Amino acid sequence: MNTSTLVQKIWNFCNTLRDDGVGYGDYLEQLTFLLFLKLAHEYAQEPYNRDTQIPKGYDWAGLRSKTGEPLEAHYLAILHKLDGESGMLGAIFFKAQNKIQDPAKLARLVQMIDAENWISLGADTKGDLYEGLLQKNAEDTKSGAGQYFTPRALIDAMVACIRPEPLKTIGDPACGTGGFFLGAYNWLTRPGANLDRRQKAFLRDETFFGNEIVPATHRMCLMNLFLHNIGELFGDPTVERADALIAEPKRRVDYVLANPPFGKKSSMTFTNAEGDEDKEALVYQRQDFWETTSNKQLNFLQHIVSMLKVDGKAAVVLPDNVLFEGGAGEKIRKKLLETCDVHTILRLPTGIFYAQGVKANVVFFDNASKDGRTHSQGVWFYDLRTNKHFTLKTRPLRLDDLQDFIACYNPDSRHQRQET
Repeated sequence: MNTSTLVQKIWNFCNTLRDDGVGYGDYLEQLTFLLFLKLAHEYAQEPYNRDTQIPKGYDWAGLRSKTGEPLEAHYLAILHKLDGESGMLGAIFFKAQNKIQDPAKLARLVQMIDAENWISLGADTKGDLYEGLLQKNAEDTKSGAGQYFTPRALIDAMVACIRPEPLKTIGDPACGTGGFFLGAYNWLTRPGANLDRRQKAFLRDETFFGNEIVPATHRMCLMNLFLHNIGELFGDPTVERADALIAEPKRRVDYVLANPPFGKKSSMTFTNAEGDEDKEALVYQRQDFWETTSNKQLNFLQHIVSMLKVDGKAAVVLPDNVLFEGGAGEKIRKKLLETCDVHTILRLPTGIFYAQGVKANVVFFDNASKDGRTHSQGVWFYDLRTNKHFTLKTRPLRLDDLQDFIACYNPDSRHQRQET
């Protein structure tokens, strides 16, 4: 079966489940659980013979031999058991629940996954399949998943400007389903890149580090990376399920590519004495932050600076308020210009994100250089906003729309670019 036929088959089955009230998000989550179990089963066979660390009786073999209510009961037992395991296994099955209530439909999904040999499909096929489902999930406005989705064309343009190099680390403190990681991975494995054995091993196991706070999105991110040959079946994942802003970063990285969540306030919900829910602005008390604020984007910006190694590079999607807000915003901007070389701002049009009407920019900056020079010498602006009209369905943003920006950015030697 070729890729497009398999993709169509899986999407068609999702449409059948939607008639039962199972949305793309829930379907994709169940697909993640079952695909992981099937892949682990395949890796345990000849010629791989890997110890997948899945407890006996809670693996794929026990699942595919059952139907009806025994299948549903056994599937629930598997989800419960694997939730408590360590490493990637426990991370993918963290608080896992069965959202497919019809045992016949669950059996059909198990049969459909069992019919394919997933390892033999290759990373491109498996990855494209899963990416396609993530895209569908983002387009499903009821699921709200679009907030985790950055347009692929924008990711590719940011990566083409930053040009990550082999044997260097890449971070994203709010990585969603891993779009920036995959954009960088595709750049590093582009035709003609010719990575040696050491570079390939580093790319698989030691390049990408991130955080994603939402459990369902976190497991989809891990699966997305795993299907693209990033990360191992066992061992601790390098994407943590945690709030990146709570503490100083555990490691410094060479590059940060990120689109932190939009929305002015970080907040946490708690129950007051009367039993009602209150939302309280969340302020992070961090010694390494220049200013204490409840503005989420300003906190992410400060955190990203603290993530970078000396001479590290960042490209970050930030809303307009970060560029123009007074108070803490003004002080943070001033420190950013003093501490880093803020050299390029791409003004983005509206209509390219699933959140409607968002006015955003990509801010490119390098961390302090070793010789302690004065940093921001002048900021180049590229306006892709004025008189530009994009919509998600009829006129989506494409990489062609950003080629002129990439050329003007002049990644080969940005210090020699010309004003237009």
